[in-house]
Amino acid sequence: MPSSTSPDQGDDLEACVLRFSDLDLKDTSLINPSSSIKAELDVSTKKKYSFAKKKAFALFVKTKELPTPPSEYKEKWWKCCQQLFTDQTSIHRHVATQHADEIYRETASVLKQLTVTSSTSKTLKSADKRNPFKEDLTHNHEVSAWLPDTSCFSPDELLSGHSNGEGEVLLYYCYCDLEDPDWICAWQTTLCQHLHLTGKVRIATEGINGTVGGSKLATRLYVEVMLSCPLFKDYLCKDDFKTSKGGACCFPELRVGVFAEIVPMGISPSRISYKKPGIHLSPGEFHKEVEKFLSQENQEESDTILLDCRNFYESKIGRFQGCLAPDIRKFSYFPSYVDENLELFKEKRVLMYCTGGIRCERGSAYLKAKGVCKEVFQLKGGIHKYLEEFPDGFYKGKLFVFDERYALSFNSDIVSECSYCGAPWDQYKLCSTPQCRQLVLTCPACQGQGFTACCVTCQDKGSRQAASPAQSSFKEECECTARRLRAPRELLQQGRLPASPGPRPGHDEDGPCLHERPHLPFPNPSQS
Repeated sequence: MPSSTSPDQGDDLEACVLRFSDLDLKDTSLINPSSSIKAELDVSTKKKYSFAKKKAFALFVKTKELPTPPSEYKEKWWKCCQQLFTDQTSIHRHVATQHADEIYRETASVLKQLTVTSSTSKTLKSADKRNPFKEDLTHNHEVSAWLPDTSCFSPDELLSGHSNGEGEVLLYYCYCDLEDPDWICAWQTTLCQHLHLTGKVRIATEGINGTVGGSKLATRLYVEVMLSCPLFKDYLCKDDFKTSKGGACCFPELRVGVFAEIVPMGISPSRISYKKPGIHLSPGEFHKEVEKFLSQENQEESDTILLDCRNFYESKIGRFQGCLAPDIRKFSYFPSYVDENLELFKEKRVLMYCTGGIRCERGSAYLKAKGVCKEVFQLKGGIHKYLEEFPDGFYKGKLFVFDERYALSFNSDIVSECSYCGAPWDQYKLCSTPQCRQLVLTCPACQGQGFTACCVTCQDKGSRQAASPAQSSFKEECECTARRLRAPRELLQQGRLPASPGPRPGHDEDGPCLHERPHLPFPNPSQS
């Protein structure tokens, strides 16, 4: 995939820059035995040829870099043609002499992309509203024109760690106006299949939201492709991709689709836009704000609210100290929660946070639109980025994720308990009744006693099903859903904020595809 780096940046090729002191890259014989490509270029493009050649060479070498060199060595290592290279000079000479044809093709591809990129901004603003990405796909008649070349990798390299959890999971989002999300959907589907990635990608006219898993090589190539795409290059940077240990095994399949919103809040983007969010705070800035908030003697009378805008089952196993955790079961209920508790936010400074930052973008925009808050802030990069910088900070417990892992651990704190005996426990399992898809916290001791359902109703339903296998269908309903409020009202006492040690029991989740997992958790049967 060609990069969209501008030639105006000279020889600075950002993260993939390599030094070429030992090679004369102006010598075209090292890269292309034929100079016919130059003859086909106009005067303007010829000036970009040297840059494109260096960029193509650097990108090719970058794909050969080993993800993690042996711990006793600090220098980068490369692997190509079944050979290991421990210094730049040797890998440069190998690529220049053994992969001239690939460099030639990549150079042509970079030149072509530079031409497309140079006119992208003007094209997007033109009266006919043309889409350069779509036009280029139409011109090439193939989505493959926008896929990375993986022919130089063996299947084992591309699938390394694919099924044993030794790969990587990417979490990212990008709010930007997309004129033809259907083209993006087709491209993303093909791209993920090409790299053997699983996961979920949600696309809308307001942007893209994805979480995908695969080998470290595959996820690295995916990031490079996304950063080089002219539709996203002005909005995405490498730091926008959150990574965690995992792989393709973390998702049952690949799902890519076009939706009205990239995270479902239930309100049209034309009414509440991502373009009017709260003030972004870096993890360091957010940490200082939380520290200041927690240092106050009476937090309930503070002019600051630390607001968790995730679902109840997420904040149940991990949250910031002193936060207000709404008792809602999906993000599309968040606007109703705000409306129901508008007095709570009057003249307050609100510090919002969520998993990766995406829900805060429009959640903060909705809260701001109400016009009652003094200020609205949001944690940039979400809890994920905060924990990378402050693993032992003010966030305690696990970070819930919407895949087969259920949660990520950055510290040893356990803030939740077993639903049956009350012992400290924070590892979710699905309710044992097949028709129920809620999550339950039940410790090994209680599991051994057969307490594996989310509530008494489901426990009884599962027993009846086991006794009568012929009854294969049960309506999915239980105590968890029967007593759930869509938007609970917080109780205010003499103008004070409600105490919020954590979410209250009695929840389920029937939310949508991405960043909201269908049919999740549970009440405490022993407390019902």
